[in-house]
Amino acid sequence: MNRERHRGFKFDWIIIVLFLLLVGFGWINIISASHDGEIVSYFDTSQLYGKQLIFLGLTFVLIVLILSIEAKFYERFASIIYILAMLALVGLFVFGKEINGAKSWYGIGSMTLQPSEFAKFATALAVAKYMSDLQTDMNTLKDQLRAIIIIIVPAVLILLQNDAGSTLVYASFFFVFYREGLQQVYLALALSTIILAVLSLKYGIVISGIAAAIVIFGAYFFRRKQKRISILQSISVFVICIVFASGVKLFYQNVLKPHQQNRISLWLRLEKDPVKLEQMKKEEAYNLIQSEQAISSGGWTGKGFLQGTRTTGKFVPEQPTDYIFSTVGEEWGFMGSAFVVILFMALIIRILYLAESQKSQFSRVYGYGVASIFFIHFTINTGMVMGLIPTVGIPLPFFSYGGSGLWGFTILLFIFVKLDSNKINEW
Repeated sequence: MNRERHRGFKFDWIIIVLFLLLVGFGWINIISASHDGEIVSYFDTSQLYGKQLIFLGLTFVLIVLILSIEAKFYERFASIIYILAMLALVGLFVFGKEINGAKSWYGIGSMTLQPSEFAKFATALAVAKYMSDLQTDMNTLKDQLRAIIIIIVPAVLILLQNDAGSTLVYASFFFVFYREGLQQVYLALALSTIILAVLSLKYGIVISGIAAAIVIFGAYFFRRKQKRISILQSISVFVICIVFASGVKLFYQNVLKPHQQNRISLWLRLEKDPVKLEQMKKEEAYNLIQSEQAISSGGWTGKGFLQGTRTTGKFVPEQPTDYIFSTVGEEWGFMGSAFVVILFMALIIRILYLAESQKSQFSRVYGYGVASIFFIHFTINTGMVMGLIPTVGIPLPFFSYGGSGLWGFTILLFIFVKLDSNKINEW
């Protein structure tokens, strides 16, 4: 009995090693991105890398605390943790501190704390708790709407704080819903919506309508099932597509702020006026252009630690935070960048593998939530710094400078490590 209990709390060392590699390499790149001359001491708390080292020390204290708590605690109190996280987000509207146009931080002396980073693991717990309930059936519209509300609440609260980047992360939970029984048509609808929105902005409503018509035509004549969609249904879908495309255009022109419009315009190459385009490159695209140049200058093997000229010269704004991957590209080159990609992919795949081996639905759903959040963060951040997607302020897990982000991702990951260690006892 004692032997079985001991085996039941064996932690997955593959995840722990991957975590250590990521935070270690991340700190090395924060040193490069934040030092302002000769480094006298790596413990210099007047520098960002010195502060990050303190955050790292507290992170290991946090890990011990997380792993020492009974695994059932996280399932039993998931709803309470979620409510507390939502109250923390609401409190920002009264007590929050505004930084870079976003009211997303609590000021604590000389430090700040960002509740949205902790709301992610709280939401993952709440989703896992709800979906593991015996009464929940993701094939029914009622339960689907309730699950969506759980992720909509924090997403809206964060969006109202003018933090669109963190809001996008909550779309990752649709992967979890799909794994737990959400019909495939919802994913197809979401993908079609994104494609139609991009087409309407890039080529106009008419072209997007023609594209929609082609898809409907193909669905009508090449559908494998016996029952094809009717002409009336096809016309209805076509009209909905046109109305949606028109709505996207209106939203882009009248709701989005000028800097958001310019970022999308640059990404889709919508601007034709050379004078305005040059102005946009100096303003909205400046960070991206400098980031791309830093990455491309690294070549295959990079310029070496502390040898990146654009990193040392502070050419890339916000480099220790949102643009930290450009430091990797310049100083460690393609090989170093590939190493980071492999580490993240290995971590995500390992989490998914362990999630499938869980004996409780709560642990499995939470594991998928963790993997999805990491995947979205990694994909958006690296895609942003390379110009593959529009500029969005979102940190790279375990790399970007900041205590809130580091602690939020650590809690997210190590709650799953604890749940996984308890899977034998869940049987």
